[in-house]
Amino acid sequence: MRLRLDPFTLVLLATVALASFFPAGPPLAGWLDRAGVAAVALLFFLHGAALSRGEVLNGAMHWRLHLVITALTFIVFPLLVLPITLLAPGLIPEDLAVGFLYLGVLPSAVSSSIAFTAMARGNVPAAICSAAASNVFGMMLTPFLLILLVSSSGGSFAVADALRDIFLQLLVPFAAGQAMRPVLGRWLNRRKTLTTRYDQGVIVLIVYTAFSQSVADGLWQKLPLLAIMVAIGLCALLLAAVIGLAQIVSRRLGFSLADETAVVFCGSKKSLASGLPMAKVLFAGHPGFGMIVLPIMCYNQIQILVGAFLARRYASRIEAARAD
Repeated sequence: MRLRLDPFTLVLLATVALASFFPAGPPLAGWLDRAGVAAVALLFFLHGAALSRGEVLNGAMHWRLHLVITALTFIVFPLLVLPITLLAPGLIPEDLAVGFLYLGVLPSAVSSSIAFTAMARGNVPAAICSAAASNVFGMMLTPFLLILLVSSSGGSFAVADALRDIFLQLLVPFAAGQAMRPVLGRWLNRRKTLTTRYDQGVIVLIVYTAFSQSVADGLWQKLPLLAIMVAIGLCALLLAAVIGLAQIVSRRLGFSLADETAVVFCGSKKSLASGLPMAKVLFAGHPGFGMIVLPIMCYNQIQILVGAFLARRYASRIEAARAD
């Protein structure tokens, strides 16, 4: 079978290039950040309005699926990155190895995990529950796991603020959407193409905003080309390993294809939005900060590009299965 990039993947590549050459400056970056918060809230509102109450309850009660995603995020992934430390300092700098350990203990990405699951026609309620829970627990688990892996500790985290943001930006809009389902449900179900396009638009906004920030901070000027290439290769291997394990475990446990998409996307993704703020606390004043956050940046871009391709593949398979 011939491998072909779909149009949305090309859009993402163009977005990365645009952010690299024309990153958003301070005024625009602030506006885009606020727009991203509103866009994600609307995304959850639309999913809440489009999903039936039974689908939401089934997603929340799917404890085996949530257990698998949590294990992939906070147990399997940290174990996979641990051997990378053996490459330092001979093949990679020590700070880069620390960055991979930090990548391994981060929570799952929320908005992109859910958006890709929605694009794939997967189990969106389960993805919402797992991704939100991952970020809630991740604020407490990430520093603890990082201490175990690299024997270092950081300052205190604003756990209350994180819980507040997740509640206000994710759960409240979703609940509001559920309340408005009798009014908007049929209208949204007749316009699934429109909601899919909105999901994609949110992803593009997230990519441009996040990548613009890293470019504006001078990431590429501070890091040698060889370190970047090594980081990209290791990130690609990690993503392939986690996705492969997610698929194997899902099929061994007899999950449906829709459930498998939630496991693949929620279990393999790492949150850039949570990772960079926490890194600034854990590694405040560290001279190798740019090297430490490099794996987060590389993995974030790779997971989005690969996720777009996988989402289209899963959507085709699920739609074909439903048609049969």
